[in-house]
Amino acid sequence: MVGIVLVSHSYELASGLKKMLEQIQPNVPIAVGAGDEEGEIGTSLHRIKEAIESVYSEDGVVVLFDLGSALFFTELAIEELGADKKVQIADAPLVEGAYMAVVQAGCNSPLEEVRQMAEQAKELVKIPVDE
Repeated sequence: MVGIVLVSHSYELASGLKKMLEQIQPNVPIAVGAGDEEGEIGTSLHRIKEAIESVYSEDGVVVLFDLGSALFFTELAIEELGADKKVQIADAPLVEGAYMAVVQAGCNSPLEEVRQMAEQAKELVKIPVDE
């Protein structure tokens, strides 16, 4: 089953989201890579890498993130894990994307489908702009 990793600057935010997602799909492996090394607001390459490794299987992992530097550190973590690892980053809003990803992963869908479903969440959160 595809694992899900939540990368956020806030450990509390990611942990709360993980708790909600586990109630939706209790069998999907979900990990949190959030906060900096001191447990403060920030991101940590080490925490992200550990989170990916903790839910990794041959089915792969989809990573969702909150802000730009979280993406940067996620890319570095994936690089350190090696090219042979099946890890994909979803370009999706964290909460809505994680919700859609965990539902799709719970259906035993392949990695690419889980990531694509997460990315479809962008359509749900579009804010109409009056021109």
